[in-house]
Amino acid sequence: MRVSIIGGGVGGMMSALLLKRKGFDVTLFEKEEKLGGRLAYHTHGEYKIDKGPTIVLLPEMLQSLLDEAGVSREDYELISCDPLYDLHFADGTTYTKYRDKEDQLEEINRVFPGEEAGYLRFMKDMQMRFNEGKPRFLEQSFLKRWDALQPSTINSLRKLNAFRSVSKQLHTYFNDDRLKTAYALQTLYIGGNPFQTPAIYSLVSYSEHEHGIHYLKGGYARLAEVLEKNMINAGIRIIKGANVEKITINSGRANGVLYNSKYEPSDAVVLNGDFPISEKLVNKQGRQYQPSSGCLLMYMGLDGTYQDKKMHQFYLSKNFEKTMNEIFKEKKIPEDPSYYVFNPSVTDSSLAPDGKSVLYVLIPVSSEIEDHWQEVKGALSEKILHSMEQSGFDSLRERIEWLDIRTPDEAKQEGLYAGGSFGIAPALFQSGPFRPQFQPYPDLANVFATGASTHPGGGVPIVMQGAKLLADGLNRKFNRRERSADGTGNSL
Repeated sequence: MRVSIIGGGVGGMMSALLLKRKGFDVTLFEKEEKLGGRLAYHTHGEYKIDKGPTIVLLPEMLQSLLDEAGVSREDYELISCDPLYDLHFADGTTYTKYRDKEDQLEEINRVFPGEEAGYLRFMKDMQMRFNEGKPRFLEQSFLKRWDALQPSTINSLRKLNAFRSVSKQLHTYFNDDRLKTAYALQTLYIGGNPFQTPAIYSLVSYSEHEHGIHYLKGGYARLAEVLEKNMINAGIRIIKGANVEKITINSGRANGVLYNSKYEPSDAVVLNGDFPISEKLVNKQGRQYQPSSGCLLMYMGLDGTYQDKKMHQFYLSKNFEKTMNEIFKEKKIPEDPSYYVFNPSVTDSSLAPDGKSVLYVLIPVSSEIEDHWQEVKGALSEKILHSMEQSGFDSLRERIEWLDIRTPDEAKQEGLYAGGSFGIAPALFQSGPFRPQFQPYPDLANVFATGASTHPGGGVPIVMQGAKLLADGLNRKFNRRERSADGTGNSL
């Protein structure tokens, strides 16, 4: 059976590998000359640094899914980060997160004495909710319209506090606003406002402690190279530079792909772009989606390395809630931005020439901002560089050998929905049963979807899990039917 996958992001590549192992004949179409989507390098001469995702979460899930796709663990190396990262507050306080429970309790006692019991309650409750949510919302799909209204679904959402925000939930565990911020900001990993995002996403900050965070040697974009190599070895057909113009539909079924003025017949089609954009290929675009936040990203090459700085660090504004309101509600550039700094050269010397290093700075911004980014990006980046120098990156501007800036405008031009960096926002009615599923259209039986804007959501391991849901679903739908037709299996 011929399956055409439109888009070579991580969801498309994983779907290709998993479907190939289940016996499907797979062709992947990618509009760019490189695969990877959000998993890509930003390069400058001999320098390279991750363009998008940097923090590897849920490492056991990631490795298990790669195992299932046939990727050898010898093809990549995960490096554990412990301590996890530093959080720098505007009042000069630095709070370090650790995976080890005793180290974390000691740190809480040092910085936030009296909050230890709340942290232990938080971890205990989140473990229960993780065990509830993983099989219910990560390992199964919601393909029927009424699944969202099933009592079991509503009950699980209630257990996971999905009807409260991450921020409100944290009020029940911590007293100090800085500590609440330390366990709320992780919703920004998937482009969500912690003051609006459902509390189910508190599981991200829990997972950092429970499962650790890791660095993929060579950068997260190295994973795209690994997946492509495995696709080639598996005999998967890859067509790059493929401008897919439309999916041809006949009698409620997709029957082919029109690309670069050529026609490719197909028995099933998988959409792997940002879903609100890629569904235009099948002439579907009814629902309006809320986009995730965007990012202003600063990539730079430096003379020397900041060895005294951890790989991952967060610098938080004086009034974090005000900053979030400016981004998500007022849709303007925050007066006092919070930002994240990625310093991989402290661990990985392969990213820059000898004696040099790379830095990556991410500033959350609205993807729907009205200002013209080319006019404002210089002033915003200069403000961040000044803040970094004040925060211990001594002589940073003198050490910069090159600086490149990426705004939501570029993200939009590259095909990210509304310029958002993380797919559609992790809002309540865009999560779980309310998110586009791997089979999104009841009237198109052989059109499927995967990627950050589909269930179960954004983040590399979660997108990979979505690819597994899709591959398993297609296997049940088509291969089992074929086995039934030749008398060797049971019908659906």
